[in-house]
Order: sequence, then structure tokens, then C-alpha cells
Amino acid sequence: MKWSDVIQFRASLVEGIDIQIGGIGLIILVGLCVASVYLWRKHLRGWSASEFEVNLGRIGKVKIRRNNEVACIAHRAWTELQTRKASLPFDENYDVISEVYDSWYSLFKEFRELIKSIPADHIATDKDTEKLVNLMVAVLNDGLRPHLTKWQAKFRRWFNYQIEKRKEDCPQDIQKDFPQYNDLVKELIELNSKLQEYSNFLRKVAHNH
Repeated sequence: MKWSDVIQFRASLVEGIDIQIGGIGLIILVGLCVASVYLWRKHLRGWSASEFEVNLGRIGKVKIRRNNEVACIAHRAWTELQTRKASLPFDENYDVISEVYDSWYSLFKEFRELIKSIPADHIATDKDTEKLVNLMVAVLNDGLRPHLTKWQAKFRRWFNYQIEKRKEDCPQDIQKDFPQYNDLVKELIELNSKLQEYSNFLRKVAHNH
């Protein structure tokens, strides 16, 4: 075998340096590429599975194996949660319910856009990506939507009227006079706690800790 069969060099002071790969060299190059893809997939398959009990609506135990696609999606979703009131404990003395609902609405919108941005073929060909997307949809439809449908319009209508009527009072004091305040806050805190659990789940999937 000649070296010219593996790789050929042709130098020219005027045109620069040309590199030509011979037949055997091409076979070696393809072999290296195949080996690289194999090792990359083996590395992804070796990522640990994150399993967590997520109790939002009809969501049960979800087990997702991390790969690059899943970790990126989980990180984006976790970031959206962490930068909003959705994953922070509700404080009755300082938090305003209408602002929490604004944050939830914004989260709903961002999650929906994130889901839409994921290519359909990724969801169809990767079961773990499909699981994560289904979980995000369930959080919206079985977690946030039922509470907002039940309470948001009713509370906002009452609260907006009271704010105009009692301009000298602070919003935190006004909202406590809502006729169903205790029931609303109880459900809000329960959902808020579950969103914190969901945020922790996303953090584990995204960052493996």
C-alpha cells in the first residue's frame, strides 16, 4: 500500500495547499465518523434516568431518561418557572393574588410557545422528548387551567371593583375580604406547591442533580 492511496498532498505556491483523500483514506474517515456517532449515542444512553412523583391533575409517576434534547427543553421550562411567581411560595402578607395569576398566565403562554418550537419529528422519534412534552401539556391543562377557570375571572371582577372603591387600602388587605378567600388561597397554595415540585423535577432532568 502506498501513502498516496491513503492521503495525497498537492502543494502549490500560487494556489495554496490542496488536500486530496485517497480511497483507503476515505474508508478510514467514514469509519471514524461511524465510531464517533456510536460512542456519542452510547454516551447519551448512559445518562441516568430521573424519576419523580409529579402530582398535578391526572399526572402520576413520570420517568424520563436524559439526553441532549430533553435536557435543553427541561432547562428552558425550568428557567421559565424559576423566573416567575409560579414556583415561589405564596405569602399571604405580601403577595397579591392578581399578580400571581398574571405570572401564571405568562407561564402558560411561554410553555405553549416552547412546546410549539419543538420539531414534530423529535417528538415522534424520541420517547423521552415525547414524555416531557406530554408532561408540559398536562401541567397546563390539568394543573393551571382548572384553577384559573374556577377562580380567576370571579376574583378579578370582585378585586378590581374593590380596588377602585377602597383606594386607601393596600391590595393585600383588600384581597383577604374576598368572600371565598380561604378556599381560593388553600387551592392556590396547593397548586403552587405542586409547581415547585414540578420545577424541582425539571431541574433534575436538566442538570442531573
